[in-house]
Amino acid sequence: MRFICWVSAFSIVWTFAIVEWISAVESQQTDGQFVLHLREQVATTAGEQATKPSFRTERWNPDRTAVIVCDMWDSHHCYNAVQRVKDMAGRVSKVLKTMRDAGALVIHCPSSCMQAYEGHPARLRAQRAPPAKNLPKGIDQWCVQIPSEEESQYPIDQSDGGEDDDLEVHQKWHEQLVADGKNVSSPWTRQCDLLEISDEDAITDSGREVWNLLEERGIENVILLGVHTNMCVLGRPFGLRQMAKNGKNVVLIRDLTDTMYNPAMPPYVDHHTGTDFIIEYIEKYVCPTVASSDLVGGKPHRFFDDKRPTLAIVVSEFEYETFQTLPEFSRQHLGKNFRVVYAINDDRDSHELPGIEILKDADVAIMSIWRRSLPPEQLQVVRDYIEAKKPLVAIRTTSHAFATRNHSTPAGRATWQRFDRDVLQGNYQGHHGNHADQGDSATVVWIPSSATDHLLVAGISPGEFTVGSWLYKMSPLGDLATPVLMGRVGNSAHEPVAWSLDSEDGHRVFYTSLGSQDDFRSSEFVCLLRNAIYWAAGVPELVKPVATTAEKE
Repeated sequence: MRFICWVSAFSIVWTFAIVEWISAVESQQTDGQFVLHLREQVATTAGEQATKPSFRTERWNPDRTAVIVCDMWDSHHCYNAVQRVKDMAGRVSKVLKTMRDAGALVIHCPSSCMQAYEGHPARLRAQRAPPAKNLPKGIDQWCVQIPSEEESQYPIDQSDGGEDDDLEVHQKWHEQLVADGKNVSSPWTRQCDLLEISDEDAITDSGREVWNLLEERGIENVILLGVHTNMCVLGRPFGLRQMAKNGKNVVLIRDLTDTMYNPAMPPYVDHHTGTDFIIEYIEKYVCPTVASSDLVGGKPHRFFDDKRPTLAIVVSEFEYETFQTLPEFSRQHLGKNFRVVYAINDDRDSHELPGIEILKDADVAIMSIWRRSLPPEQLQVVRDYIEAKKPLVAIRTTSHAFATRNHSTPAGRATWQRFDRDVLQGNYQGHHGNHADQGDSATVVWIPSSATDHLLVAGISPGEFTVGSWLYKMSPLGDLATPVLMGRVGNSAHEPVAWSLDSEDGHRVFYTSLGSQDDFRSSEFVCLLRNAIYWAAGVPELVKPVATTAEKE
Protein backbone atom coordinates (compact mmCIF):
# COMPACT_ATOMS: atom_id res chain seq x y z
CA MET A 1 0.00 0.00 0.00
CA ARG A 2 1.40 3.38 -0.98
CA PHE A 3 1.09 6.46 1.15
CA ILE A 4 0.99 9.92 -0.36
CA CYS A 5 1.61 13.49 0.57
CA TRP A 6 -0.43 16.61 0.12
CA VAL A 7 -1.62 16.62 -3.50
CA SER A 8 -2.34 13.45 -5.46
CA ALA A 9 -4.62 11.98 -8.07
CA PHE A 10 -7.01 11.43 -5.21
CA SER A 11 -7.17 15.14 -4.41
CA ILE A 12 -10.36 15.67 -6.39
CA VAL A 13 -12.31 13.06 -4.51
CA TRP A 14 -15.13 14.66 -2.56
CA THR A 15 -13.94 15.44 0.90
CA PHE A 16 -15.25 15.21 4.40
CA ALA A 17 -18.43 13.97 5.96
CA ILE A 18 -20.89 14.66 3.14
CA VAL A 19 -24.68 15.06 3.21
CA GLU A 20 -25.32 13.59 6.67
CA TRP A 21 -28.82 15.05 6.59
CA ILE A 22 -30.24 12.07 4.75
CA SER A 23 -29.65 9.83 7.77
CA ALA A 24 -30.37 12.38 10.51
CA VAL A 25 -33.95 11.18 10.93
CA GLU A 26 -35.63 8.94 13.40
CA SER A 27 -34.80 5.28 12.98
CA GLN A 28 -37.50 3.24 11.40
CA GLN A 29 -37.92 -0.39 10.50
CA THR A 30 -40.23 -1.41 7.70
CA ASP A 31 -41.81 -4.81 8.17
CA GLY A 32 -39.10 -5.58 10.71
CA GLN A 33 -36.28 -4.65 8.31
CA PHE A 34 -33.46 -2.16 8.82
CA VAL A 35 -33.84 0.78 6.43
CA LEU A 36 -30.32 1.90 5.47
CA HIS A 37 -29.19 4.81 3.30
CA LEU A 38 -25.97 3.56 1.73
CA ARG A 39 -23.52 6.25 0.63
CA GLU A 40 -20.80 5.67 -1.93
CA GLN A 41 -18.67 7.77 -4.26
CA VAL A 42 -19.62 7.70 -7.95
CA ALA A 43 -18.00 9.34 -10.96
CA THR A 44 -19.11 12.84 -11.91
CA THR A 45 -19.54 14.14 -15.42
CA ALA A 46 -15.90 15.26 -15.21
CA GLY A 47 -14.74 11.64 -15.21
CA GLU A 48 -13.84 8.84 -12.85
CA GLN A 49 -11.16 10.76 -10.96
CA ALA A 50 -13.80 13.24 -9.77
CA THR A 51 -16.52 11.66 -7.68
CA LYS A 52 -19.59 12.76 -5.78
CA PRO A 53 -21.61 11.13 -3.00
CA SER A 54 -24.54 9.00 -4.10
CA PHE A 55 -27.18 7.36 -1.92
CA ARG A 56 -29.32 4.31 -2.33
CA THR A 57 -31.79 2.84 0.12
CA GLU A 58 -31.71 -0.82 1.09
CA ARG A 59 -33.77 -2.87 3.56
CA TRP A 60 -31.90 -5.56 5.43
CA ASN A 61 -33.48 -8.42 7.33
CA PRO A 62 -32.06 -8.50 10.89
CA ASP A 63 -31.75 -12.29 10.88
CA ARG A 64 -29.56 -12.03 7.78
CA THR A 65 -27.41 -9.25 9.26
CA ALA A 66 -24.39 -9.11 11.57
CA VAL A 67 -22.57 -6.18 13.15
CA ILE A 68 -18.84 -6.53 13.81
CA VAL A 69 -17.20 -4.43 16.53
CA CYS A 70 -13.56 -3.94 15.55
CA ASP A 71 -10.86 -3.42 18.19
CA MET A 72 -12.81 -1.24 20.63
CA TRP A 73 -10.13 -2.00 23.21
CA ASP A 74 -9.97 -1.07 26.88
CA SER A 75 -6.69 0.79 26.35
CA HIS A 76 -4.22 1.98 23.72
CA HIS A 77 -0.75 3.49 23.48
CA CYS A 78 -2.34 6.69 22.08
CA TYR A 79 -4.15 8.65 24.80
CA ASN A 80 -6.40 10.51 22.35
CA ALA A 81 -7.43 7.24 20.72
CA VAL A 82 -8.59 5.94 24.12
CA GLN A 83 -10.66 9.05 24.76
CA ARG A 84 -12.37 8.86 21.39
CA VAL A 85 -13.26 5.19 21.91
CA LYS A 86 -14.86 6.11 25.24
CA ASP A 87 -16.66 9.01 23.61
CA MET A 88 -18.39 6.90 20.98
CA ALA A 89 -18.99 3.88 23.23
CA GLY A 90 -22.43 5.10 24.36
CA ARG A 91 -23.66 5.45 20.80
CA VAL A 92 -22.11 2.10 19.86
CA SER A 93 -23.90 0.44 22.78
CA LYS A 94 -27.21 1.84 21.58
CA VAL A 95 -26.59 0.52 18.05
CA LEU A 96 -25.63 -2.93 19.34
CA LYS A 97 -28.70 -3.19 21.58
CA THR A 98 -31.00 -2.09 18.76
CA MET A 99 -29.56 -4.65 16.38
CA ARG A 100 -29.44 -7.42 18.98
CA ASP A 101 -33.06 -6.82 19.98
CA ALA A 102 -34.11 -6.95 16.33
CA GLY A 103 -32.46 -10.34 15.86
CA ALA A 104 -29.12 -9.43 14.25
CA LEU A 105 -25.91 -11.16 15.34
CA VAL A 106 -23.43 -9.02 17.30
CA ILE A 107 -19.79 -10.12 16.89
CA HIS A 108 -17.20 -8.54 19.20
CA CYS A 109 -13.69 -8.62 17.74
CA PRO A 110 -11.12 -7.19 20.21
CA SER A 111 -8.00 -8.53 18.52
CA SER A 112 -5.35 -10.29 20.65
CA CYS A 113 -7.65 -10.35 23.68
CA MET A 114 -9.23 -13.79 23.43
CA GLN A 115 -7.61 -15.00 26.65
CA ALA A 116 -9.84 -12.65 28.65
CA TYR A 117 -12.94 -14.41 27.32
CA GLU A 118 -12.05 -18.08 27.72
CA GLY A 119 -15.20 -20.00 28.57
CA HIS A 120 -17.53 -17.06 27.92
CA PRO A 121 -20.72 -18.24 26.14
CA ALA A 122 -20.12 -15.70 23.37
CA ARG A 123 -16.57 -16.94 22.88
CA LEU A 124 -17.70 -20.56 22.82
CA ARG A 125 -20.32 -19.68 20.21
CA ALA A 126 -17.64 -18.49 17.82
CA GLN A 127 -15.38 -21.46 18.49
CA ARG A 128 -18.17 -23.99 18.01
CA ALA A 129 -19.62 -22.66 14.76
CA PRO A 130 -19.34 -25.45 12.17
CA PRO A 131 -16.62 -25.04 9.53
CA ALA A 132 -17.99 -23.32 6.45
CA LYS A 133 -17.82 -25.25 3.19
CA ASN A 134 -17.02 -22.07 1.25
CA LEU A 135 -14.19 -20.79 3.45
CA PRO A 136 -12.41 -18.10 1.39
CA LYS A 137 -8.71 -18.47 0.74
CA GLY A 138 -6.68 -16.27 3.06
CA ILE A 139 -9.63 -15.40 5.31
CA ASP A 140 -7.39 -15.63 8.41
CA GLN A 141 -4.87 -13.15 7.01
CA TRP A 142 -4.58 -9.39 7.14
CA CYS A 143 -5.76 -7.92 3.81
CA VAL A 144 -3.76 -4.91 2.61
CA GLN A 145 -5.50 -4.35 -0.71
CA ILE A 146 -8.33 -5.62 -2.88
CA PRO A 147 -8.47 -5.40 -6.71
CA SER A 148 -10.56 -2.22 -6.73
CA GLU A 149 -7.75 -0.41 -4.86
CA GLU A 150 -4.95 -1.32 -7.26
CA GLU A 151 -4.82 2.14 -8.88
CA SER A 152 -5.58 4.02 -5.66
CA GLN A 153 -3.45 5.86 -3.15
CA TYR A 154 -4.15 6.45 0.51
CA PRO A 155 -5.28 10.03 1.19
CA ILE A 156 -3.32 10.29 4.48
CA ASP A 157 0.21 9.43 5.55
CA GLN A 158 0.10 7.06 8.52
CA SER A 159 3.69 5.95 8.33
CA ASP A 160 4.46 7.42 11.76
CA GLY A 161 1.81 5.21 13.39
CA GLY A 162 -0.80 7.94 13.56
CA GLU A 163 -0.50 9.05 17.19
CA ASP A 164 -1.87 12.57 17.61
CA ASP A 165 -1.20 13.11 21.32
CA ASP A 166 0.33 16.24 22.75
CA LEU A 167 3.88 15.19 23.66
CA GLU A 168 3.53 16.04 27.35
CA VAL A 169 0.17 14.27 27.63
CA HIS A 170 1.57 11.30 25.73
CA GLN A 171 4.52 10.97 28.11
CA LYS A 172 2.29 11.10 31.19
CA TRP A 173 -0.03 8.52 29.65
CA HIS A 174 2.81 6.10 29.05
CA GLU A 175 4.04 6.63 32.60
CA GLN A 176 0.55 5.71 33.79
CA LEU A 177 0.53 2.57 31.63
CA VAL A 178 3.85 1.48 33.13
CA ALA A 179 2.57 2.15 36.64
CA ASP A 180 -0.45 -0.04 35.86
CA GLY A 181 1.81 -2.86 34.70
CA LYS A 182 0.72 -2.55 31.06
CA ASN A 183 2.72 -3.20 27.93
CA VAL A 184 3.21 0.36 26.63
CA SER A 185 3.21 -0.64 22.96
CA SER A 186 0.07 -2.82 23.23
CA PRO A 187 -1.71 -2.19 26.54
CA TRP A 188 -5.09 -3.60 25.51
CA THR A 189 -6.30 -6.73 27.30
CA ARG A 190 -10.02 -6.85 26.50
CA GLN A 191 -12.82 -4.88 24.90
CA CYS A 192 -13.88 -1.54 26.38
CA ASP A 193 -16.02 -2.25 29.45
CA LEU A 194 -18.52 0.40 28.33
CA LEU A 195 -19.79 -2.07 25.71
CA GLU A 196 -22.05 -4.88 26.89
CA ILE A 197 -21.32 -8.39 25.67
CA SER A 198 -24.45 -10.51 25.80
CA ASP A 199 -24.36 -14.28 26.09
CA GLU A 200 -26.17 -14.42 22.75
CA ASP A 201 -23.36 -12.49 20.99
CA ALA A 202 -20.11 -13.91 19.64
CA ILE A 203 -16.49 -13.07 20.51
CA THR A 204 -13.56 -13.76 18.20
CA ASP A 205 -10.60 -12.19 16.44
CA SER A 206 -10.41 -14.90 13.79
CA GLY A 207 -11.52 -14.31 10.21
CA ARG A 208 -12.20 -18.01 9.91
CA GLU A 209 -14.50 -18.05 12.95
CA VAL A 210 -16.32 -14.92 11.78
CA TRP A 211 -16.92 -16.52 8.39
CA ASN A 212 -18.16 -19.73 10.00
CA LEU A 213 -20.65 -17.73 12.08
CA LEU A 214 -21.92 -15.86 9.06
CA GLU A 215 -22.38 -18.97 6.95
CA GLU A 216 -23.95 -20.96 9.79
CA ARG A 217 -26.74 -18.39 10.00
CA GLY A 218 -27.02 -17.53 6.32
CA ILE A 219 -25.89 -13.98 6.97
CA GLU A 220 -25.41 -11.90 3.84
CA ASN A 221 -25.21 -8.40 5.30
CA VAL A 222 -22.34 -7.18 7.48
CA ILE A 223 -22.02 -3.85 9.29
CA LEU A 224 -18.65 -2.81 10.70
CA LEU A 225 -17.87 -0.18 13.31
CA GLY A 226 -14.93 0.52 15.59
CA VAL A 227 -11.28 1.49 15.24
CA HIS A 228 -9.05 2.22 13.55
CA THR A 229 -10.55 2.98 10.16
CA ASN A 230 -7.37 3.23 8.10
CA MET A 231 -5.76 0.19 9.71
CA CYS A 232 -7.74 -2.50 11.52
CA VAL A 233 -11.23 -1.74 10.23
CA LEU A 234 -10.01 -2.07 6.67
CA GLY A 235 -7.37 -4.74 7.00
CA ARG A 236 -8.25 -7.24 9.74
CA PRO A 237 -9.23 -10.78 8.67
CA PHE A 238 -12.79 -9.81 9.60
CA GLY A 239 -12.45 -6.29 8.17
CA LEU A 240 -14.03 -4.41 5.31
CA ARG A 241 -11.68 -5.65 2.60
CA GLN A 242 -12.15 -9.34 3.40
CA MET A 243 -15.93 -8.97 3.61
CA ALA A 244 -16.14 -6.99 0.35
CA LYS A 245 -13.70 -9.19 -1.52
CA ASN A 246 -15.56 -12.34 -0.53
CA GLY A 247 -19.03 -11.23 -1.53
CA LYS A 248 -20.76 -9.96 1.60
CA ASN A 249 -22.97 -6.88 1.52
CA VAL A 250 -20.72 -4.90 3.81
CA VAL A 251 -21.00 -1.31 5.04
CA LEU A 252 -19.09 0.85 7.51
CA ILE A 253 -20.89 3.02 10.09
CA ARG A 254 -19.03 6.19 9.21
CA ASP A 255 -19.78 8.15 12.39
CA LEU A 256 -18.73 5.29 14.70
CA THR A 257 -15.15 4.92 13.57
CA ASP A 258 -11.87 6.77 14.06
CA THR A 259 -8.49 6.83 12.34
CA MET A 260 -4.95 6.65 13.59
CA TYR A 261 -3.78 9.87 11.95
CA ASN A 262 -1.40 12.58 13.12
CA PRO A 263 -2.12 16.07 11.71
CA ALA A 264 1.63 16.70 11.66
CA MET A 265 1.80 14.29 8.70
CA PRO A 266 0.57 14.85 5.10
CA PRO A 267 -1.88 16.14 4.12
CA TYR A 268 -1.57 18.24 7.32
CA VAL A 269 -5.27 18.45 8.11
CA ASP A 270 -7.35 18.14 11.26
CA HIS A 271 -7.44 14.63 12.75
CA HIS A 272 -11.15 14.25 12.01
CA THR A 273 -10.66 15.53 8.48
CA GLY A 274 -8.17 12.71 8.04
CA THR A 275 -10.92 10.31 9.12
CA ASP A 276 -13.27 11.91 6.59
CA PHE A 277 -10.68 11.38 3.84
CA ILE A 278 -10.38 7.69 4.70
CA ILE A 279 -14.15 7.26 4.78
CA GLU A 280 -14.46 8.67 1.27
CA TYR A 281 -11.60 6.45 0.12
CA ILE A 282 -13.57 3.48 1.45
CA GLU A 283 -16.74 4.68 -0.27
CA LYS A 284 -14.90 4.93 -3.57
CA TYR A 285 -12.79 1.76 -3.51
CA VAL A 286 -14.10 -0.70 -0.91
CA CYS A 287 -17.75 -0.46 0.16
CA PRO A 288 -20.58 1.95 1.02
CA THR A 289 -21.08 3.56 4.41
CA VAL A 290 -24.14 4.35 6.54
CA ALA A 291 -24.80 6.59 9.54
CA SER A 292 -25.72 5.27 12.96
CA SER A 293 -28.87 7.38 12.79
CA ASP A 294 -30.25 4.87 10.27
CA LEU A 295 -30.38 2.38 13.12
CA VAL A 296 -31.06 4.43 16.25
CA GLY A 297 -32.40 7.75 14.98
CA GLY A 298 -31.30 11.23 15.99
CA LYS A 299 -28.24 12.84 14.44
CA PRO A 300 -24.99 11.04 13.60
CA HIS A 301 -22.37 10.91 16.35
CA ARG A 302 -19.77 13.67 16.46
CA PHE A 303 -16.63 13.40 18.59
CA PHE A 304 -16.20 15.63 21.63
CA ASP A 305 -12.92 17.01 20.28
CA ASP A 306 -14.24 17.77 16.80
CA LYS A 307 -14.44 21.55 17.07
CA ARG A 308 -14.47 22.29 13.35
CA PRO A 309 -17.22 24.66 12.18
CA THR A 310 -19.39 23.06 9.50
CA LEU A 311 -18.93 24.53 6.03
CA ALA A 312 -21.66 23.61 3.51
CA ILE A 313 -20.65 23.73 -0.15
CA VAL A 314 -23.75 23.87 -2.38
CA VAL A 315 -23.19 23.39 -6.11
CA SER A 316 -25.74 23.22 -8.90
CA GLU A 317 -24.13 24.36 -12.13
CA PHE A 318 -22.35 22.67 -15.00
CA GLU A 319 -20.45 25.14 -17.17
CA TYR A 320 -17.66 26.04 -14.75
CA GLU A 321 -17.32 22.58 -13.18
CA THR A 322 -17.31 23.88 -9.62
CA PHE A 323 -18.56 20.44 -8.64
CA GLN A 324 -14.92 19.49 -9.22
CA THR A 325 -12.91 22.64 -8.45
CA LEU A 326 -14.58 23.49 -5.12
CA PRO A 327 -14.01 20.04 -3.54
CA GLU A 328 -10.40 20.10 -4.70
CA PHE A 329 -9.99 23.59 -3.29
CA SER A 330 -11.55 22.59 0.04
CA ARG A 331 -9.27 19.59 0.33
CA GLN A 332 -6.16 21.70 -0.16
CA HIS A 333 -7.10 24.76 1.85
CA LEU A 334 -9.85 24.07 4.38
CA GLY A 335 -9.16 20.66 5.91
CA LYS A 336 -7.30 22.02 8.89
CA ASN A 337 -10.11 24.17 10.24
CA PHE A 338 -13.45 23.18 8.72
CA ARG A 339 -15.74 20.20 8.54
CA VAL A 340 -16.89 20.37 4.92
CA VAL A 341 -20.18 18.89 3.74
CA TYR A 342 -21.69 18.94 0.27
CA ALA A 343 -24.92 19.20 -1.67
CA ILE A 344 -23.90 18.62 -5.28
CA ASN A 345 -25.80 18.40 -8.54
CA ASP A 346 -23.62 18.31 -11.65
CA ASP A 347 -26.53 17.63 -14.03
CA ARG A 348 -26.73 20.36 -16.67
CA ASP A 349 -30.53 20.54 -16.76
CA SER A 350 -31.70 19.30 -13.36
CA HIS A 351 -33.61 21.77 -11.20
CA GLU A 352 -33.12 19.86 -7.98
CA LEU A 353 -30.77 20.33 -5.07
CA PRO A 354 -30.67 16.97 -3.31
CA GLY A 355 -29.01 17.34 0.05
CA ILE A 356 -29.75 21.05 0.48
CA GLU A 357 -30.81 20.23 4.03
CA ILE A 358 -27.15 20.40 5.01
CA LEU A 359 -27.71 24.14 5.32
CA LYS A 360 -29.82 23.56 8.43
CA ASP A 361 -26.77 22.63 10.50
CA ALA A 362 -24.14 24.66 8.63
CA ASP A 363 -22.10 27.41 10.28
CA VAL A 364 -21.08 28.94 6.94
CA ALA A 365 -21.95 28.20 3.31
CA ILE A 366 -20.41 28.50 -0.15
CA MET A 367 -22.81 28.58 -3.09
CA SER A 368 -22.14 28.05 -6.79
CA ILE A 369 -25.55 27.83 -8.46
CA TRP A 370 -26.89 28.75 -11.92
CA ARG A 371 -30.52 29.57 -12.76
CA ARG A 372 -32.33 26.87 -10.80
CA SER A 373 -36.07 26.85 -10.18
CA LEU A 374 -36.35 24.51 -7.22
CA PRO A 375 -39.09 22.61 -5.47
CA PRO A 376 -40.54 25.14 -2.99
CA GLU A 377 -39.40 23.16 0.04
CA GLN A 378 -35.79 23.15 -1.22
CA LEU A 379 -35.71 26.89 -1.89
CA GLN A 380 -37.25 27.45 1.53
CA VAL A 381 -34.19 25.83 3.12
CA VAL A 382 -32.06 28.45 1.36
CA ARG A 383 -34.38 31.25 2.49
CA ASP A 384 -34.28 29.99 6.06
CA TYR A 385 -30.47 29.97 6.00
CA ILE A 386 -30.33 33.56 4.74
CA GLU A 387 -33.02 34.76 7.15
CA ALA A 388 -31.05 33.23 10.03
CA LYS A 389 -28.25 35.65 9.02
CA LYS A 390 -25.67 32.92 8.70
CA PRO A 391 -22.49 33.75 6.75
CA LEU A 392 -22.48 33.23 3.00
CA VAL A 393 -19.78 33.09 0.33
CA ALA A 394 -21.13 33.14 -3.23
CA ILE A 395 -19.22 32.83 -6.49
CA ARG A 396 -19.77 33.47 -10.20
CA THR A 397 -23.26 32.43 -11.41
CA THR A 398 -24.76 32.53 -7.90
CA SER A 399 -25.67 36.15 -8.66
CA HIS A 400 -28.49 34.65 -10.76
CA ALA A 401 -28.81 31.40 -8.82
CA PHE A 402 -32.60 31.21 -8.64
CA ALA A 403 -33.63 33.56 -11.47
CA THR A 404 -35.13 32.22 -14.67
CA ARG A 405 -34.30 34.04 -17.89
CA ASN A 406 -37.88 35.08 -18.66
CA HIS A 407 -38.72 35.76 -15.00
CA SER A 408 -41.53 33.23 -15.05
CA THR A 409 -41.83 30.44 -12.52
CA PRO A 410 -42.43 26.91 -13.85
CA ALA A 411 -45.37 25.03 -12.39
CA GLY A 412 -44.54 23.37 -9.09
CA ARG A 413 -41.28 25.29 -8.78
CA ALA A 414 -40.04 28.30 -6.85
CA THR A 415 -37.67 31.08 -7.92
CA TRP A 416 -35.98 34.01 -6.21
CA GLN A 417 -35.58 36.55 -8.97
CA ARG A 418 -34.14 39.24 -6.68
CA PHE A 419 -31.64 37.00 -4.88
CA ASP A 420 -28.81 39.09 -6.34
CA ARG A 421 -30.25 42.34 -4.97
CA ASP A 422 -31.83 41.01 -1.79
CA VAL A 423 -28.90 38.93 -0.55
CA LEU A 424 -25.72 39.93 -2.41
CA GLN A 425 -26.41 43.64 -3.07
CA GLY A 426 -25.42 42.92 -6.67
CA ASN A 427 -26.91 43.99 -10.00
CA TYR A 428 -26.17 41.31 -12.61
CA GLN A 429 -26.76 42.65 -16.14
CA GLY A 430 -24.89 40.12 -18.27
CA HIS A 431 -21.16 40.14 -19.07
CA HIS A 432 -18.47 41.58 -21.31
CA GLY A 433 -16.83 39.36 -23.91
CA ASN A 434 -13.40 37.96 -23.16
CA HIS A 435 -11.89 35.84 -25.89
CA ALA A 436 -8.27 36.43 -24.89
CA ASP A 437 -7.18 33.29 -26.73
CA GLN A 438 -8.55 34.88 -29.94
CA GLY A 439 -6.75 38.17 -29.51
CA ASP A 440 -9.40 39.96 -27.43
CA SER A 441 -8.54 41.66 -24.18
CA ALA A 442 -8.49 39.56 -21.03
CA THR A 443 -10.22 40.56 -17.80
CA VAL A 444 -7.85 42.67 -15.71
CA VAL A 445 -8.42 42.86 -11.95
CA TRP A 446 -6.95 45.02 -9.18
CA ILE A 447 -7.49 46.01 -5.55
CA PRO A 448 -9.04 49.50 -5.27
CA SER A 449 -7.19 51.94 -3.01
CA SER A 450 -10.10 51.92 -0.56
CA ALA A 451 -9.65 48.18 0.11
CA THR A 452 -5.89 47.66 0.31
CA ASP A 453 -6.06 46.99 4.06
CA HIS A 454 -9.16 44.76 3.94
CA LEU A 455 -8.71 41.26 5.35
CA LEU A 456 -10.30 39.81 2.21
CA VAL A 457 -7.31 40.78 0.07
CA ALA A 458 -4.59 39.90 2.60
CA GLY A 459 -1.80 38.07 0.80
CA ILE A 460 -2.70 39.41 -2.65
CA SER A 461 -0.01 41.65 -4.06
CA PRO A 462 -1.01 45.16 -5.17
CA GLY A 463 -1.12 45.78 -8.88
CA GLU A 464 -3.09 44.36 -11.75
CA PHE A 465 -3.48 40.70 -12.64
CA THR A 466 -5.53 38.83 -15.23
CA VAL A 467 -8.20 36.22 -14.63
CA GLY A 468 -9.99 33.66 -16.78
CA SER A 469 -13.58 34.68 -16.04
CA TRP A 470 -15.50 37.00 -18.32
CA LEU A 471 -16.24 40.28 -16.59
CA TYR A 472 -19.77 40.58 -15.22
CA LYS A 473 -21.67 43.86 -15.55
CA MET A 474 -22.60 44.58 -11.92
CA SER A 475 -22.82 48.34 -11.46
CA PRO A 476 -24.30 49.89 -9.48
CA LEU A 477 -24.02 47.82 -6.30
CA GLY A 478 -26.28 48.21 -3.29
CA ASP A 479 -25.40 50.73 -0.61
CA LEU A 480 -24.17 48.07 1.84
CA ALA A 481 -21.60 46.57 -0.55
CA THR A 482 -17.88 47.29 -0.08
CA PRO A 483 -15.87 46.48 -3.26
CA VAL A 484 -12.52 44.76 -2.66
CA LEU A 485 -11.66 43.96 -6.29
CA MET A 486 -12.39 45.89 -9.48
CA GLY A 487 -12.03 44.80 -13.10
CA ARG A 488 -12.14 45.88 -16.74
CA VAL A 489 -11.88 44.42 -20.23
CA GLY A 490 -9.94 46.65 -22.63
CA ASN A 491 -11.41 50.13 -22.38
CA SER A 492 -14.67 49.00 -20.78
CA ALA A 493 -16.16 50.69 -17.76
CA HIS A 494 -14.75 49.50 -14.44
CA GLU A 495 -16.91 46.88 -12.73
CA PRO A 496 -16.86 45.51 -9.17
CA VAL A 497 -15.49 41.95 -9.20
CA ALA A 498 -15.63 41.10 -5.49
CA TRP A 499 -17.30 42.76 -2.53
CA SER A 500 -18.35 42.22 1.06
CA LEU A 501 -21.37 42.98 3.19
CA ASP A 502 -20.63 43.28 6.87
CA SER A 503 -23.80 44.51 8.53
CA GLU A 504 -24.16 45.93 12.03
CA ASP A 505 -25.93 42.76 13.19
CA GLY A 506 -22.83 40.69 12.33
CA HIS A 507 -24.22 39.07 9.16
CA ARG A 508 -21.32 38.55 6.75
CA VAL A 509 -21.79 38.01 3.01
CA PHE A 510 -19.10 37.85 0.32
CA TYR A 511 -19.56 37.63 -3.45
CA THR A 512 -17.18 37.43 -6.38
CA SER A 513 -17.98 37.10 -10.06
CA LEU A 514 -14.81 35.03 -10.44
CA GLY A 515 -14.94 31.25 -10.30
CA SER A 516 -14.05 29.75 -13.68
CA GLN A 517 -11.79 26.71 -13.98
CA ASP A 518 -8.87 29.01 -14.88
CA ASP A 519 -9.47 31.15 -11.81
CA PHE A 520 -8.92 28.18 -9.52
CA ARG A 521 -5.41 27.93 -11.01
CA SER A 522 -4.73 31.54 -10.01
CA SER A 523 -2.97 32.07 -6.68
CA GLU A 524 -4.72 35.43 -6.33
CA PHE A 525 -8.19 33.91 -6.65
CA VAL A 526 -7.36 31.00 -4.36
CA CYS A 527 -6.08 33.46 -1.76
CA LEU A 528 -9.20 35.61 -2.13
CA LEU A 529 -11.60 32.67 -1.78
CA ARG A 530 -9.77 31.25 1.22
CA ASN A 531 -9.77 34.68 2.86
CA ALA A 532 -13.49 35.04 2.19
CA ILE A 533 -14.37 31.74 3.86
CA TYR A 534 -12.30 32.45 6.97
CA TRP A 535 -13.59 36.03 7.13
CA ALA A 536 -17.24 35.00 6.70
CA ALA A 537 -16.97 32.24 9.30
CA GLY A 538 -15.17 34.47 11.76
CA VAL A 539 -12.41 31.90 12.19
CA PRO A 540 -9.50 33.66 13.87
CA GLU A 541 -6.74 31.99 11.83
CA LEU A 542 -6.96 34.14 8.73
CA VAL A 543 -4.95 33.20 5.68
CA LYS A 544 -1.24 33.52 5.66
CA PRO A 545 0.09 35.33 2.59
CA VAL A 546 0.58 33.04 -0.37
CA ALA A 547 2.77 33.57 -3.38
CA THR A 548 0.91 35.19 -6.25
CA THR A 549 0.99 33.80 -9.75
CA ALA A 550 3.46 36.51 -10.78
CA GLU A 551 5.77 35.79 -7.85
CA LYS A 552 5.79 32.08 -8.64
CA GLU A 553 6.83 32.83 -12.20
